[in-house]
Amino acid sequence: MAEKAKGKMEQAKGKAKEMAGKATGDDRMKAEGRTDQIKGKTREAAGKAEEQARGIKDSLRDRKDS
Repeated sequence: MAEKAKGKMEQAKGKAKEMAGKATGDDRMKAEGRTDQIKGKTREAAGKAEEQARGIKDSLRDRKDS
């Protein structure tokens, strides 16, 4: 769960940075914002995959114990 939350936060930070870059005409800041958003999406996806893997592992363990 922590990775998903961190990913969402990074996406929000990136969106804010991109908007600030647009407002000030700073192309570098806009690009950094887009990069932060991509990193955040990647981190969020990794967190989701980790949760799914943990769920599968738990369900397999439950079957084995039955």
